[in-house]
Amino acid sequence: MAGKIIAFLKKLKIWRSLKMRLFIIIFLTGMIPSIFMRVGILENYESRAIDVRTLDVQTQLRIIANHLITYSYLQDTSSEVINAELDQISNLYNGRILIINESLKVVKDTYGISEGKTVISEEVIRCMKGTNSVNHDSVNGFIEITIPIVETISPSNNGEDKQESMDIIRGVMLTSVSTDTIVTTMDILNRKAHIVEIIMVICIFAIALVLAQILIRPFDRIFKAINEVKEGYTNDPISVPDYLETEHIVDAFNSLFERMKALDDSRQEFVANVSHELKTPITSVKVLADSLLAQKDVPAELYREFMVDIAAEIEREDKIINDLLALVKLDKSVAQLNISVIDINNLAEIILKRLRPIARKNNVEVTLISKREILAEVDEVKITLILTNLVENAIKYNREQGTVEVTLDADHQFFTIQVEDTGIGIPEDALGQIYERFYRVDKSHSREIGGTGLGLAITRNAVLLHRGSIKAKSVLGEGTVFTVKIPLTRSLV
Repeated sequence: MAGKIIAFLKKLKIWRSLKMRLFIIIFLTGMIPSIFMRVGILENYESRAIDVRTLDVQTQLRIIANHLITYSYLQDTSSEVINAELDQISNLYNGRILIINESLKVVKDTYGISEGKTVISEEVIRCMKGTNSVNHDSVNGFIEITIPIVETISPSNNGEDKQESMDIIRGVMLTSVSTDTIVTTMDILNRKAHIVEIIMVICIFAIALVLAQILIRPFDRIFKAINEVKEGYTNDPISVPDYLETEHIVDAFNSLFERMKALDDSRQEFVANVSHELKTPITSVKVLADSLLAQKDVPAELYREFMVDIAAEIEREDKIINDLLALVKLDKSVAQLNISVIDINNLAEIILKRLRPIARKNNVEVTLISKREILAEVDEVKITLILTNLVENAIKYNREQGTVEVTLDADHQFFTIQVEDTGIGIPEDALGQIYERFYRVDKSHSREIGGTGLGLAITRNAVLLHRGSIKAKSVLGEGTVFTVKIPLTRSLV
């Protein structure tokens, strides 16, 4: 049953509330010390009251013990003075006094029921040997005290040698003192303490409720600010610097929000660029077609020239569409990677063999440097995309009689592909933008060589799918070096 109740409470959302947890912590922090304080004060009072009562009774009994010796009460119990003192003490403390002689016989009992009886008690025997005892029986509500009846014998002064006086124990006073008044006082104090405790519970409850509400308020402001951003009422960064924790949360949200805005801006720019890039060839085709339609008896040579231009624009449109489709595929999850063990050296040789005709056409020499054999768990198609795009760009943006060096290397965790050319280079301020879609460093030159501005974006996405990295270093007018680093095995991804 208890397990079901606990399981039910765990399901309640209120127990997951930070406000509720703060309230409980503050409430318990206020209540637990007050409870311990009440218990401690009452127990301390009881202990102190018992000690005071014991000390008071012992003082009275020692006085009476001296009187017992003075009046020789152990031999003759008829002394009215002593009996009156005993009755007074007995009545005052609601107790019982037994006068026991050295033969362990009771010579006086204020209750009058044990006189003449022999008392064999450990406390009495120990007291006969000079050791007092005090026992508190909290169950039956009395204090038992033993006081020795001591007679002091002074030495005779006949001789010149001085002798010390001698104390002889002649009997024991066994006294039982009631603690009813102390218990009654304790009950009264306990009732008053409960009343005070109830008042404290109410006050602490109210304080805990208010403090929990105040402490949680910054988080409410964060929630409200995020809702305003979500609803589109504002695009401003939020600020709730009340706590270090709220500041961290707000900073993380603002960073995420800035990233989302950057992605949104990039998406809008991408759509605009796609529209422009797709529209340009279509516009060219339309202009060329309209020109043909507007003329009569068009010569076959001119007609052929226009058709060649139209075919070129259609081919450019097709290339843009294919590159966009490649980007869409690369933007999907990593699970779509078709992983297999690939010989990177052999793959690079095949790719370079396919690209060397383009290089010869541009008078560029392409060289492959393999520092070691590399076998890696990768997607062959996407690695082919990476190598092809990097080497093709190095060829296209190279100078006459230039060179392209492709270097393959590996360590125990990663393999690297380095593509170095002697081309036109990239300005330093443009290195951070070269992976953006449709970005071109030299747009006019890119038009001449048929670039779409999507090659490096495709390359970077393919590298990231393998959890690798790509870096570029370039000196304007001297050349560019691209370095790709990819894990050898999927266990490193």
